[in-house]
Amino acid sequence: MEVFATPDLAALPEAMFPEAAADFFSSRLWYATVIAAALPVGVAPCFVAARRRGAVRAVFPLRLDPAGPASLTTPYTCLHAPLFATDADQEERAAAAAAFGGVCRRYPVVRLDALAAGTRDLAALAAGARAAGLIVRRFQHFGNWHEDLAERDFASYLACRPGPLRETIRRKLRRADERTQLTMISTADGLEAGIAAFERVYARSWKGPEPFPRFNAALMRAAAPLGLLRLFILADASGPIAVQFWIVAGGTATVLKLAHDEAARALSPGTVLTARAIRSLIATDGVSGLDFGRGDDPYKSLWASRRRQRIGLLLINPRRPGGLVTLARHIAGEVSRSLRGKRPPPGRANLGSANPGSD
Repeated sequence: MEVFATPDLAALPEAMFPEAAADFFSSRLWYATVIAAALPVGVAPCFVAARRRGAVRAVFPLRLDPAGPASLTTPYTCLHAPLFATDADQEERAAAAAAFGGVCRRYPVVRLDALAAGTRDLAALAAGARAAGLIVRRFQHFGNWHEDLAERDFASYLACRPGPLRETIRRKLRRADERTQLTMISTADGLEAGIAAFERVYARSWKGPEPFPRFNAALMRAAAPLGLLRLFILADASGPIAVQFWIVAGGTATVLKLAHDEAARALSPGTVLTARAIRSLIATDGVSGLDFGRGDDPYKSLWASRRRQRIGLLLINPRRPGGLVTLARHIAGEVSRSLRGKRPPPGRANLGSANPGSD
Protein backbone atom coordinates (compact mmCIF):
# COMPACT_ATOMS: atom_id res chain seq x y z
CA MET A 1 0.00 0.00 0.00
CA GLU A 2 1.07 3.57 -0.60
CA VAL A 3 0.31 6.42 1.76
CA PHE A 4 -0.22 10.13 1.45
CA ALA A 5 -1.00 12.83 3.97
CA THR A 6 -3.25 15.83 3.63
CA PRO A 7 -4.54 18.55 5.98
CA ASP A 8 -7.61 18.92 3.78
CA LEU A 9 -10.66 16.94 4.86
CA ALA A 10 -12.30 17.64 1.50
CA ALA A 11 -9.49 15.81 -0.30
CA LEU A 12 -10.67 12.48 1.13
CA PRO A 13 -13.48 10.33 -0.33
CA GLU A 14 -16.90 10.77 1.25
CA ALA A 15 -17.23 6.99 1.44
CA MET A 16 -14.41 6.76 3.99
CA PHE A 17 -16.49 8.57 6.60
CA PRO A 18 -19.66 7.10 8.12
CA GLU A 19 -22.82 9.16 8.19
CA ALA A 20 -23.07 11.28 11.34
CA ALA A 21 -26.44 9.70 12.14
CA ALA A 22 -24.77 6.29 12.35
CA ASP A 23 -21.32 6.99 13.86
CA PHE A 24 -21.09 10.56 15.03
CA PHE A 25 -17.50 10.66 16.33
CA SER A 26 -16.04 9.25 13.11
CA SER A 27 -18.10 11.39 10.76
CA ARG A 28 -16.90 14.15 8.46
CA LEU A 29 -19.16 16.54 10.37
CA TRP A 30 -17.34 15.76 13.62
CA TYR A 31 -13.87 16.25 12.17
CA ALA A 32 -14.86 19.42 10.36
CA THR A 33 -16.15 20.88 13.62
CA VAL A 34 -13.03 19.82 15.53
CA ILE A 35 -10.79 21.44 12.92
CA ALA A 36 -12.84 24.64 12.91
CA ALA A 37 -13.28 25.11 16.66
CA ALA A 38 -11.20 22.74 18.82
CA LEU A 39 -7.56 22.87 17.72
CA PRO A 40 -4.99 24.88 19.69
CA VAL A 41 -2.96 27.55 17.97
CA GLY A 42 -0.01 25.95 16.20
CA VAL A 43 -1.69 22.56 15.82
CA ALA A 44 -2.76 21.35 12.37
CA PRO A 45 -4.86 18.40 11.18
CA CYS A 46 -3.16 15.68 9.14
CA PHE A 47 -5.11 12.82 7.56
CA VAL A 48 -2.82 9.92 6.67
CA ALA A 49 -4.50 7.85 3.95
CA ALA A 50 -3.50 4.40 2.71
CA ARG A 51 -4.52 3.48 -0.80
CA ARG A 52 -4.29 0.44 -3.03
CA ARG A 53 -4.51 0.66 -6.82
CA GLY A 54 -5.49 4.31 -6.51
CA ALA A 55 -8.39 3.72 -4.10
CA VAL A 56 -8.24 4.98 -0.53
CA ARG A 57 -8.72 2.03 1.83
CA ALA A 58 -7.95 3.58 5.20
CA VAL A 59 -7.67 6.99 6.85
CA PHE A 60 -5.84 7.75 10.09
CA PRO A 61 -6.80 11.20 11.47
CA LEU A 62 -3.89 12.90 13.24
CA ARG A 63 -3.05 16.26 14.72
CA LEU A 64 0.45 17.67 14.23
CA ASP A 65 1.39 19.14 17.57
CA PRO A 66 4.74 20.72 18.48
CA ALA A 67 4.92 18.10 21.24
CA GLY A 68 4.55 15.33 18.66
CA PRO A 69 1.86 13.78 16.45
CA ALA A 70 -1.27 12.43 18.08
CA SER A 71 -4.73 11.27 17.12
CA LEU A 72 -7.10 14.01 16.01
CA THR A 73 -8.89 13.96 19.34
CA THR A 74 -9.96 16.69 21.74
CA PRO A 75 -11.22 17.02 25.33
CA TYR A 76 -14.69 16.47 23.78
CA THR A 77 -13.93 13.23 21.93
CA CYS A 78 -15.83 10.28 23.39
CA LEU A 79 -14.58 7.67 20.93
CA HIS A 80 -11.89 7.62 18.25
CA ALA A 81 -11.02 4.98 15.66
CA PRO A 82 -9.07 4.61 12.42
CA LEU A 83 -11.28 4.62 9.34
CA PHE A 84 -11.18 1.55 7.11
CA ALA A 85 -13.11 0.82 3.94
CA THR A 86 -16.23 -1.07 4.95
CA ASP A 87 -15.29 -4.07 2.79
CA ALA A 88 -11.65 -4.26 3.98
CA ASP A 89 -10.79 -7.60 5.54
CA GLN A 90 -8.45 -8.03 8.50
CA GLU A 91 -5.42 -8.62 6.29
CA GLU A 92 -6.00 -5.41 4.37
CA ARG A 93 -6.61 -3.48 7.57
CA ALA A 94 -3.31 -4.72 8.98
CA ALA A 95 -1.53 -3.80 5.73
CA ALA A 96 -2.98 -0.29 5.86
CA ALA A 97 -1.99 0.02 9.51
CA ALA A 98 1.55 -1.11 8.65
CA ALA A 99 1.72 1.61 6.00
CA PHE A 100 0.54 4.09 8.61
CA GLY A 101 3.19 2.72 10.96
CA GLY A 102 5.80 3.54 8.34
CA VAL A 103 4.72 7.19 8.58
CA CYS A 104 4.78 7.06 12.37
CA ARG A 105 8.35 5.76 12.24
CA ARG A 106 9.47 9.28 11.30
CA TYR A 107 8.71 10.39 14.87
CA PRO A 108 9.87 9.24 18.30
CA VAL A 109 6.30 8.69 19.51
CA VAL A 110 2.77 8.93 18.13
CA ARG A 111 -0.02 8.94 20.70
CA LEU A 112 -3.48 7.62 19.88
CA ASP A 113 -6.25 7.86 22.47
CA ALA A 114 -10.01 7.56 23.15
CA LEU A 115 -9.92 4.07 21.60
CA ALA A 116 -12.35 1.23 22.26
CA ALA A 117 -10.61 -1.86 23.63
CA GLY A 118 -11.02 -5.28 22.06
CA THR A 119 -12.05 -4.26 18.54
CA ARG A 120 -10.71 -5.72 15.30
CA ASP A 121 -9.64 -2.25 14.20
CA LEU A 122 -7.53 -1.85 17.33
CA ALA A 123 -5.99 -5.27 16.74
CA ALA A 124 -5.18 -4.34 13.14
CA LEU A 125 -3.70 -1.02 14.24
CA ALA A 126 -1.42 -2.65 16.81
CA ALA A 127 -0.38 -5.45 14.44
CA GLY A 128 0.40 -2.98 11.68
CA ALA A 129 2.46 -0.78 13.96
CA ARG A 130 4.51 -3.74 15.15
CA ALA A 131 5.04 -4.84 11.56
CA ALA A 132 6.50 -1.38 10.90
CA GLY A 133 9.04 -1.88 13.69
CA LEU A 134 7.29 0.16 16.36
CA ILE A 135 6.79 -0.80 19.97
CA VAL A 136 3.14 -0.55 21.02
CA ARG A 137 2.37 0.36 24.62
CA ARG A 138 -1.18 0.53 25.90
CA PHE A 139 -2.44 2.94 28.57
CA GLN A 140 -5.74 3.60 30.33
CA HIS A 141 -7.34 6.80 29.07
CA PHE A 142 -10.81 7.36 30.59
CA GLY A 143 -13.84 5.50 31.85
CA ASN A 144 -17.12 5.58 29.95
CA TRP A 145 -20.39 4.94 31.78
CA HIS A 146 -23.29 3.71 29.66
CA GLU A 147 -26.65 1.95 29.88
CA ASP A 148 -28.23 -0.57 27.53
CA LEU A 149 -31.94 0.13 27.65
CA ALA A 150 -32.97 -3.17 26.05
CA GLU A 151 -36.35 -1.74 24.97
CA ARG A 152 -37.19 -0.62 28.51
CA ASP A 153 -39.49 2.32 29.04
CA PHE A 154 -38.60 5.15 31.41
CA ALA A 155 -40.35 3.58 34.39
CA SER A 156 -38.43 0.33 33.93
CA TYR A 157 -35.17 2.22 33.50
CA LEU A 158 -35.85 4.24 36.64
CA ALA A 159 -36.67 1.09 38.63
CA CYS A 160 -33.06 -0.05 38.08
CA ARG A 161 -31.54 3.11 39.55
CA PRO A 162 -30.39 3.34 43.19
CA GLY A 163 -33.18 3.91 45.70
CA PRO A 164 -31.98 7.32 46.94
CA LEU A 165 -31.87 8.62 43.37
CA ARG A 166 -35.39 7.35 42.68
CA GLU A 167 -36.62 9.08 45.82
CA THR A 168 -34.87 12.32 44.93
CA ILE A 169 -36.44 12.26 41.47
CA ARG A 170 -39.89 11.53 42.89
CA ARG A 171 -39.72 14.46 45.32
CA LYS A 172 -37.95 16.97 43.10
CA LEU A 173 -39.94 16.32 39.93
CA ARG A 174 -43.20 17.03 41.71
CA ARG A 175 -41.89 20.41 42.86
CA ALA A 176 -40.21 21.12 39.52
CA ASP A 177 -43.41 20.46 37.60
CA GLU A 178 -44.96 23.38 39.47
CA ARG A 179 -42.02 25.81 39.24
CA THR A 180 -40.07 25.04 36.06
CA GLN A 181 -40.51 24.68 32.33
CA LEU A 182 -38.65 22.32 30.00
CA THR A 183 -37.66 23.26 26.46
CA MET A 184 -36.06 20.89 23.97
CA ILE A 185 -34.42 22.16 20.78
CA SER A 186 -33.53 19.69 18.04
CA THR A 187 -33.51 21.82 14.88
CA ALA A 188 -32.21 25.20 13.76
CA ASP A 189 -35.51 26.74 14.88
CA GLY A 190 -34.81 28.57 18.14
CA LEU A 191 -31.24 27.27 18.25
CA GLU A 192 -29.48 30.60 18.68
CA ALA A 193 -31.67 31.47 21.67
CA GLY A 194 -30.98 27.99 23.02
CA ILE A 195 -27.22 28.43 22.64
CA ALA A 196 -27.44 31.77 24.45
CA ALA A 197 -29.31 30.07 27.31
CA PHE A 198 -26.73 27.27 27.38
CA GLU A 199 -23.84 29.71 27.63
CA ARG A 200 -25.61 31.80 30.26
CA VAL A 201 -26.14 28.80 32.55
CA TYR A 202 -22.65 27.47 31.88
CA ALA A 203 -21.17 30.81 32.97
CA ARG A 204 -23.12 30.59 36.26
CA SER A 205 -22.23 26.96 36.94
CA TRP A 206 -19.43 25.41 38.97
CA LYS A 207 -17.43 24.76 35.82
CA GLY A 208 -14.27 26.48 34.73
CA PRO A 209 -13.81 28.10 31.33
CA GLU A 210 -13.98 25.82 28.30
CA PRO A 211 -10.62 25.00 26.68
CA PHE A 212 -12.22 25.80 23.31
CA PRO A 213 -15.06 28.25 23.97
CA ARG A 214 -16.48 28.13 20.42
CA PHE A 215 -16.76 24.36 20.18
CA ASN A 216 -20.04 23.59 21.96
CA ALA A 217 -22.01 26.14 19.95
CA ALA A 218 -20.28 25.08 16.72
CA LEU A 219 -21.19 21.43 17.31
CA MET A 220 -24.79 22.25 18.12
CA ARG A 221 -25.07 24.32 14.94
CA ALA A 222 -23.59 21.46 12.90
CA ALA A 223 -25.76 18.71 14.44
CA ALA A 224 -29.13 20.51 14.49
CA PRO A 225 -29.79 20.56 10.72
CA LEU A 226 -29.34 16.78 10.66
CA GLY A 227 -31.79 16.26 13.51
CA LEU A 228 -29.09 14.83 15.80
CA LEU A 229 -29.12 17.52 18.49
CA ARG A 230 -31.17 17.41 21.67
CA LEU A 231 -30.61 20.61 23.63
CA PHE A 232 -32.60 20.56 26.87
CA ILE A 233 -33.17 23.76 28.85
CA LEU A 234 -34.80 23.89 32.28
CA ALA A 235 -36.05 27.32 33.32
CA ASP A 236 -37.85 28.84 36.30
CA ALA A 237 -39.23 32.33 36.76
CA SER A 238 -35.71 33.78 36.78
CA GLY A 239 -34.77 32.20 33.46
CA PRO A 240 -32.69 29.13 32.46
CA ILE A 241 -31.24 27.22 35.43
CA ALA A 242 -29.96 23.97 33.88
CA VAL A 243 -28.87 22.87 30.41
CA GLN A 244 -27.73 19.70 28.70
CA PHE A 245 -26.97 18.84 25.13
CA TRP A 246 -27.08 15.32 23.79
CA ILE A 247 -26.32 13.80 20.40
CA VAL A 248 -28.62 11.03 19.15
CA ALA A 249 -26.85 8.79 16.64
CA GLY A 250 -26.74 5.08 15.95
CA GLY A 251 -29.58 4.48 18.37
CA THR A 252 -27.60 5.90 21.31
CA ALA A 253 -27.99 9.23 23.09
CA THR A 254 -24.66 10.67 24.25
CA VAL A 255 -24.52 13.61 26.62
CA LEU A 256 -21.78 16.02 25.57
CA LYS A 257 -22.18 18.81 28.11
CA LEU A 258 -24.32 19.66 31.10
CA ALA A 259 -24.41 22.43 33.66
CA HIS A 260 -26.71 24.06 36.17
CA ASP A 261 -26.89 27.41 37.92
CA GLU A 262 -25.49 27.09 41.43
CA ALA A 263 -28.00 29.66 42.67
CA ALA A 264 -30.82 27.19 41.93
CA ARG A 265 -29.20 24.24 43.69
CA ALA A 266 -32.12 23.82 46.13
CA LEU A 267 -34.27 22.64 43.21
CA SER A 268 -31.72 19.96 42.25
CA PRO A 269 -31.92 21.24 38.68
CA GLY A 270 -29.28 18.84 37.37
CA THR A 271 -31.14 15.79 38.64
CA VAL A 272 -34.50 17.11 37.44
CA LEU A 273 -33.23 17.92 33.97
CA THR A 274 -31.37 14.62 33.59
CA ALA A 275 -34.52 12.68 34.51
CA ARG A 276 -36.67 14.70 32.12
CA ALA A 277 -34.12 14.49 29.32
CA ILE A 278 -33.78 10.72 29.62
CA ARG A 279 -37.56 10.33 29.76
CA SER A 280 -37.84 12.30 26.52
CA LEU A 281 -35.00 10.42 24.83
CA ILE A 282 -36.63 7.09 25.63
CA ALA A 283 -40.25 8.03 24.91
CA THR A 284 -39.76 10.31 21.90
CA ASP A 285 -36.53 9.13 20.28
CA GLY A 286 -36.76 5.47 21.28
CA VAL A 287 -33.03 5.29 21.96
CA SER A 288 -31.58 1.88 22.75
CA GLY A 289 -28.70 3.17 24.86
CA LEU A 290 -27.46 6.07 26.96
CA ASP A 291 -23.83 7.18 26.97
CA PHE A 292 -22.40 9.54 29.59
CA GLY A 293 -19.23 10.39 27.71
CA ARG A 294 -15.79 10.88 29.17
CA GLY A 295 -14.77 10.24 32.74
CA ASP A 296 -15.75 8.71 36.06
CA ASP A 297 -17.63 11.65 37.54
CA PRO A 298 -19.48 10.26 40.57
CA TYR A 299 -23.00 11.08 39.36
CA LYS A 300 -22.64 8.91 36.26
CA SER A 301 -22.80 5.60 38.11
CA LEU A 302 -26.21 6.66 39.45
CA TRP A 303 -27.67 6.97 35.97
CA ALA A 304 -25.80 4.11 34.25
CA SER A 305 -24.86 0.65 35.43
CA ARG A 306 -22.00 -0.26 33.09
CA ARG A 307 -18.49 1.08 32.76
CA ARG A 308 -15.98 0.42 29.98
CA GLN A 309 -12.42 1.57 29.74
CA ARG A 310 -11.32 3.70 26.82
CA ILE A 311 -7.65 3.21 26.14
CA GLY A 312 -4.74 4.75 24.30
CA LEU A 313 -1.73 3.47 22.39
CA LEU A 314 1.78 4.83 22.25
CA LEU A 315 3.46 3.94 18.96
CA ILE A 316 7.11 4.18 19.94
CA ASN A 317 10.13 4.18 17.63
CA PRO A 318 12.94 2.60 19.70
CA ARG A 319 15.52 3.80 17.16
CA ARG A 320 15.02 7.41 18.19
CA PRO A 321 16.26 8.78 21.54
CA GLY A 322 12.92 10.40 22.31
CA GLY A 323 11.21 7.07 21.74
CA LEU A 324 13.55 5.29 24.15
CA VAL A 325 12.97 7.94 26.81
CA THR A 326 9.18 7.57 26.45
CA LEU A 327 9.42 3.78 26.59
CA ALA A 328 11.55 3.93 29.76
CA ARG A 329 9.13 6.33 31.42
CA HIS A 330 6.13 4.21 30.48
CA ILE A 331 7.73 1.05 31.87
CA ALA A 332 8.78 2.88 35.05
CA GLY A 333 5.22 4.12 35.50
CA GLU A 334 3.83 0.61 35.14
CA VAL A 335 6.31 -0.74 37.70
CA SER A 336 5.46 2.06 40.13
CA ARG A 337 1.73 1.42 39.83
CA SER A 338 2.30 -2.29 40.31
CA LEU A 339 4.29 -1.69 43.50
CA ARG A 340 1.59 0.61 44.87
CA GLY A 341 -1.07 -1.98 44.13
CA LYS A 342 -3.99 -1.74 41.77
CA ARG A 343 -6.75 0.69 42.60
CA PRO A 344 -10.25 -0.77 42.80
CA PRO A 345 -12.43 0.01 39.78
CA PRO A 346 -14.91 2.86 40.20
CA GLY A 347 -18.18 1.70 41.72
CA ARG A 348 -21.41 3.23 42.87
CA ALA A 349 -21.12 6.86 43.80
CA ASN A 350 -22.06 8.31 47.16
CA LEU A 351 -25.84 8.33 47.01
CA GLY A 352 -26.12 11.37 49.21
CA SER A 353 -26.18 13.68 46.19
CA ALA A 354 -27.71 12.85 42.85
CA ASN A 355 -26.93 16.18 41.21
CA PRO A 356 -24.60 15.86 38.24
CA GLY A 357 -21.31 17.45 39.17
CA SER A 358 -19.53 17.61 35.83
CA ASP A 359 -19.40 15.88 32.49
